[in-house]
Amino acid sequence: MPIMRKFTIITLLAAAAMCLLPACNEEDSTAKLNNAYEEWYKKNKAWLDEEVKRTNEDGSPYYQTVIPDWDPNAYVLIHYFNDRAETEGNLSPMYTSTIDTRYWCGYYDGTPLDSSTLVTDPAPGIFRCQLSGVISGWAIAMEQMRVGDTAEVVIPYQQAYGTSLTAGVPPYSNLRYNIRLVDIVDYEKNPK
Repeated sequence: MPIMRKFTIITLLAAAAMCLLPACNEEDSTAKLNNAYEEWYKKNKAWLDEEVKRTNEDGSPYYQTVIPDWDPNAYVLIHYFNDRAETEGNLSPMYTSTIDTRYWCGYYDGTPLDSSTLVTDPAPGIFRCQLSGVISGWAIAMEQMRVGDTAEVVIPYQQAYGTSLTAGVPPYSNLRYNIRLVDIVDYEKNPK
């Protein structure tokens, strides 16, 4: 075999190996991440399984399971604290809506993660966001709520921050929110 041909084959094999190394390192990193959070995953899963089965004193389901039309594999659990008859006829946000809320967010074990009490703009304790710019679980829940509703919302990790360490949130983190939908900003300006 001519030397040039051997050199070309060796060069191609070396290039192929170099391309595979990052994939191996990425897989190793993912495996290490998954191993590091295996116990966290198990605890989150067990907690979510219990929350799905949770009942009121009369035996009725504590949570309503909400599955969006746009993703039949996604869901959140909602328990309303208020009498929804009192908010009947109030507006509900759309995916394009900007909303004002008050909220508390924590992990499965009750450890706090975030709260609107830390927010000062647009008003003290009010968090303003557009639904299209938040985690999908938040959008799923908020589209079901009406202005004035207060609810406990459980968001499975798949509709929260997923399987990656994101914004300091560990992978596989199911989240519990207490949310009050305060207002829908400029609702009449949103497309219908």
